[in-house]
This record gives sequence, C-alpha cells and structure tokens, in this order.
Amino acid sequence: MSNCEPFLRKAAGLHIDECEAVHVRKKITTVRITDSEIAELKQNSEQSIGVRLVHEKKILSAASTDIEDTSIVERALQTKSLLEPKSFWKSLPHPAQFDKIEKTYDKKLEEITGMEAVEIAKIMIQSSSDQKIKRISGSLNIVSEYFEVANTNGLSCADKATYIAGTINTDSDYGSVPVSGIGAMSCRTMNLFSAEQIGTDAKEMCVNSVNPQSCKQETYSIILEPYAIGEMLAFVFSSNFSLKTYSEKRSCFSEKLGTRIAVEDFSLIDDPRFPDGIGSKPFDDEGVPTETRHLIDSGIFSSTYSDLFHAFKEGSDSTGNASRLGSPMGRSSSPIPSPATHNLMIKKGRASRDQMIRETKKGLLIGRLWYTYSVNPERGDFSCTARSGIRIIENGKIVSAGKPVRIVHNLPVLLQNISDIGNDSRNVLQWSALPCITPSVKAEGIKALPI
Repeated sequence: MSNCEPFLRKAAGLHIDECEAVHVRKKITTVRITDSEIAELKQNSEQSIGVRLVHEKKILSAASTDIEDTSIVERALQTKSLLEPKSFWKSLPHPAQFDKIEKTYDKKLEEITGMEAVEIAKIMIQSSSDQKIKRISGSLNIVSEYFEVANTNGLSCADKATYIAGTINTDSDYGSVPVSGIGAMSCRTMNLFSAEQIGTDAKEMCVNSVNPQSCKQETYSIILEPYAIGEMLAFVFSSNFSLKTYSEKRSCFSEKLGTRIAVEDFSLIDDPRFPDGIGSKPFDDEGVPTETRHLIDSGIFSSTYSDLFHAFKEGSDSTGNASRLGSPMGRSSSPIPSPATHNLMIKKGRASRDQMIRETKKGLLIGRLWYTYSVNPERGDFSCTARSGIRIIENGKIVSAGKPVRIVHNLPVLLQNISDIGNDSRNVLQWSALPCITPSVKAEGIKALPI
C-alpha cells in the first residue's frame, strides 16, 4: 500500500477539501576527504512525510520523520484560524500520463556498499596527486531515492532515482603564491561517472595556476568554462525566469516577454527530460508532467516557469516546475513546494574550447567562480569572484596563469555580448544550487578588477 494513502484517508475523514501527501525514502552514502586521506564514511537511510491541506482555500501544512504519524493532518488543521484564504487557488493536480526518462536510475548505485564508495574516493585522490600539490580535500555523495506524491483528486505517482556526485579541491604552495584547483562531476548512473577525471581536472587546474601574474584592470573577452558559467546559471540567471519573480517585477526581464534579450545564437532551456540530467524527472514534485521549455529561444525571451500556486495567482497553469529540493541531491518531503528549474541548460554550440582561445586577442579563461550573487536583481547587476583556474590569453594563446579578479557586470548586457558558445556541455551541480547543463561561453566587453 502507498505510504501516502493513510494521510489521504485521514484528511477525507475530516472532510478537508483537498489533501496532498509526499513521501521520500533515501539511502545516502558520503565519503569525506581531508588532508589527502579518507576522513569519514557515512551511510544512512531516512524517510519522511509531508502533507499539504487546502480547506476553504486556506493552505495548511505539516511534516514528520515518522511516516505512520497521521496526526500531523490534525496538527496542520489547527493552524487554519491563523491563515488567510487564497481566493485564486484552483485545485491540486489530477492523474496524468508520464513518459519514462532514460539514465536516471542505476541499481548499482542503489546497492553500493560503503567500501565500494571508499574505493571510488581513493581513485579521486590518486588521480589528483602531484608533487606540486600539498593538500587534497573533497567529498563523494551517492544517493538512491524513492519519491511518491499522491492527493485526494486520485493522483498517485512514484519515481525511483539515483545520483552520484564527486568533488576534489587541490591546494598548492609550490610557486609565488598559494593556488588551488577543483574537479567535479555529477551523474545519475555509475557508467557515466569518472572518478579519475575529477582528480585529473582538479590537478590540472591547480598546477596550471602556479606562479600567476596580475591581471590588469581592463575590459576583456572572457571565456567561462562549464563549472564557472554553471554557477552564474544557478545564482544569477535562473530566478529571472520564474513567473513569481517576473510578475512581481523583480526580474531584470519583467515586461520583456516575447522580445529579444540575447544574441540570436543563445538559447536557454529548462530540460527535465534530458537523460542523465541531475534534475531530470517525469513529473514535478506536485505530480504535474514535466516538459522541455525554452526560456530564451534563439535570443527571444519565450517563457517563464511556475508551480501550481504561483501560476494560479497569475491566472495561468503550472509549467510542471514545482520543486521540493533535497540534500545532498534529489528531492525532499517538504510540504510546500517552490518553483524552480529542473536542468537549466544552455544549448551547446560548435566551437571547441581551443578554438575560442585561438580567436581571442585579449582575454581571460575562467574555470571557477566564487561568491556569485545578484547585486541589484531588478537591473540584473551581479558580482562574482574568480579565485582559481584563471588563464591570461593574448593573441590567441594562453600566456600565463592569472591572479584573482572580481567581475561586477550586468546580465542583460552579458546576454547581448555573447560571442561564442562551446561544444563541451556537461552537468554542473554547485554546492546548494540548482542542476545545470552547460558548455563554455565566451562574452565580450567584461571588466575585470584585480583583487
């Protein structure tokens, strides 16, 4: 029997207008790496339940780690007098058909042992070792998940999913100043995961950053590699396309739907049906079927995204973007979802990374960004810091590593000055961020300030 069913029956017995129950069961394996060694192995299983009630257009909620505790329905109902009705609310979703998505579940990951996970982490460490590297740190997270959502309108759907993500940070005191590097990879299946590549990427970024030269305070052509542009997508781009943000006029693109906001070659897509995408799923976390959605289509602002609540508030329908984000990956049983992209993806271009470098007269290649955030969301101003993985480009060649720089720029201006898009797409999952799929992106006219 469904673990959600007792909660729905309890709500029906109390004559509540609508009830939604969300059940999540997870197995989480974490290997922590400190000082170039395995420092900790943790494996734990957890379950939780969340309920959302809609009664007299008031929305109530409660959650518990006791999946048999149906009393949370009454506890949620006790808050009814404190809430105002949402007159715009229509209905929780009804049953619908869902198509299977490939490469989102791997039995090997679900059944992985702690020692097998440790062996993967050891490969990450070994492949990142170098005489110039002093310290290696990082983590490996493996999650298997069963997610179920059901409601009193007859909807009942479930999904099994697996995730694996590894990160290695390397530090070096070898040259004139300390430098660092990072390697990261996230997948849904073991076959597509390369522990060796993670370590190699971290090693190369660190070693290639030794003896950096100061970057002049100038305007550059900047090539953002996938890990760097992925951070921008998660922390600067994504919120501007939320219907909630758009309708509240807090997006830098508010009132620009249907107009050109980027160069013609640029398309930004939310693709929840991409095989192996970290955010790929057949239905969203309310049970609405997901669909691929062009937010920017060949430069034109084409669409926003929403969950049920914010769609109803604006008199429209959900786009299947309700999210209950879980940690370290996957979903949770949070009783109230929020709108979010699933896999925010830049459509890849044809240029290789080397080709973009050859066609750059004066530029910076940036492999990693830190402290990326919106400064003035309504205008689109943002700030970020490049502290590692910086390479100075002159006349089509990398001439040296670069010292840290700060970039303060504007998103609408950036989108109008993209000059090339790479063919090197990859999954990017920053810490506590939305999943992205992106290639390298080159943009013109960006001022970098030495730190």
